[in-house]
Amino acid sequence: MPVVIPRRRLAAVVTGLAVALVPPSLALSSAAGSPATALTLPHAATAQAVTAAAPLTVSQAIGSQTGQSATVRGHVVGQPTATSTVVRSGFPNDYALAIADSASETSTSRMLYVQIPSAFRSSWGLKTNPSLMGRQVDVTGSLSAYFSHPGMTATTAFAFSGTPTTTPLPTTSTRTTPVPTSTTSPYDSTYYASAIGKTGSALHTELHRIISSGVTTLTYDQVWTALGDTDQDPNNAGNVIEVYSGRSIAKSDNGGGVDQWNREHVWAKSHGDFGTVNGPGTDVHHLRPEDVTVNSTRGNLDFDNGGSAVAQCTGCLSDSDSFQPRDAVKGDVARMIFYMAVRWDGGDGFADLEPNSSVANGTAPYLGKLSVLKQWNLQDPPDAFEKRRNQVIYDTWQHNRNPFIDHPEWVTAIYGS
Repeated sequence: MPVVIPRRRLAAVVTGLAVALVPPSLALSSAAGSPATALTLPHAATAQAVTAAAPLTVSQAIGSQTGQSATVRGHVVGQPTATSTVVRSGFPNDYALAIADSASETSTSRMLYVQIPSAFRSSWGLKTNPSLMGRQVDVTGSLSAYFSHPGMTATTAFAFSGTPTTTPLPTTSTRTTPVPTSTTSPYDSTYYASAIGKTGSALHTELHRIISSGVTTLTYDQVWTALGDTDQDPNNAGNVIEVYSGRSIAKSDNGGGVDQWNREHVWAKSHGDFGTVNGPGTDVHHLRPEDVTVNSTRGNLDFDNGGSAVAQCTGCLSDSDSFQPRDAVKGDVARMIFYMAVRWDGGDGFADLEPNSSVANGTAPYLGKLSVLKQWNLQDPPDAFEKRRNQVIYDTWQHNRNPFIDHPEWVTAIYGS
C-alpha cells in the first residue's frame, strides 16, 4: 500500500520491492575479503527498477505503522533491548538498531526500532560494528511493531545515506541460502562443544543428545514451584509474569479460578497426547504461567498470525484454528516449540514431536505453523527475561538448556530460512 506524505515532503513509495543496499566496501566482497554470499531474506521480491523519491523520516515512519514497505532515513542512536530501553554502549548482540531523526535523540518515543535479519548482522549489527553509532542510514522493510514499539521488520536493505551503490537480491531461481550469522554462548566450549559447526539433521541429532543427557525430570506438582522461580517478575519477587498476557500476578494466586494463573503447555499437550505425565508433559522449558481464561482461549490451537482480539491478552489474536501471542513473546514461543521438537523426537516412549505447515493438527504430534514460527524467531530475539529463564532451568531445575535461546540461528541451520 503506498505511503502518502504531505506535499511539503517527498513521498517514498516502495511496492513489491526488494533492493539490497550495501556499503561500497561490501559491494563486491565480504569483510574477510572472500566473495559475498548471496542473501535470502523473508518476504523479499525479485529486484525491480525503481524511480525512488526521498526516504521517509523516522517521525513519518513512526506514524505509518500499517505493515507497508518503505525506506526510512535516520541516525543510528543505539540498540533496543526492550520496549522502552535502548542501550548506547555495551551492545549485547547484532539483532536490532534504533534510528532517530537526530543523532543526539534520547527519547525512545522518537525512535524507530529496526530488525536486523541474520544475513545483515555482521555488517550492520552494533555489537560487531559499534562505529555505526551516529551514522545516517537508509533502511528498507515493513513498517510494523518490533519489541512492541514502532519499528521495521522483515528488513530487506541497509545503506549509508547517499550511497549510490546497490546490489539487487538474486532471483528465486539463483538465490542461495546464507550461512546464518553465528552467535556465541559461554557454553560453546563445554555444553555445546560437540554441536558447534554442525548443521541440518546432524545438528538436530547432536542437540537432542546434549539436551537429553543428565536431565532431572520434574513432576507436574513440582512445576508450580519451578514456574515461580523461572518466570519470576524481575520487578517483584513475589509475582510471576504470564507468558501471553504479560500480566504480573502473585505466585500464590494460582489454580483454576477466574483471573488466577495456571500451567500453560506452549506445545499443547494434546498434540502428541502426552498429557501431564512426567516427561514432555512436565518439561518446564515449554510450561509457562498464564491467566486461566487466556489459557482456555488458546486451548490446543496451533500458532499463526491473525484473528480477533483475545480478552485479557493485549496484543493477542485468535481464530478457529490458530493463536497469535503478543509481539514481545513471539520469539519465546517459537524457540520453545523448536526445543520440544529436538528434545522429544520419538525416544523415551513418547511421540516424535515436529513443527509443520498446518494449523489443523488436532491430536497428531505436530504443531504449526512452521513458516510463521521461523519468522517469529527472527522477529523477536531472546531478551534478558528469556535468557534468565533458560539459565534458572539449567542451574536449578532440569539441568538442560534450550539451545535456540543460546543460538537462535540454529533454527535456520536445522529448519531452513
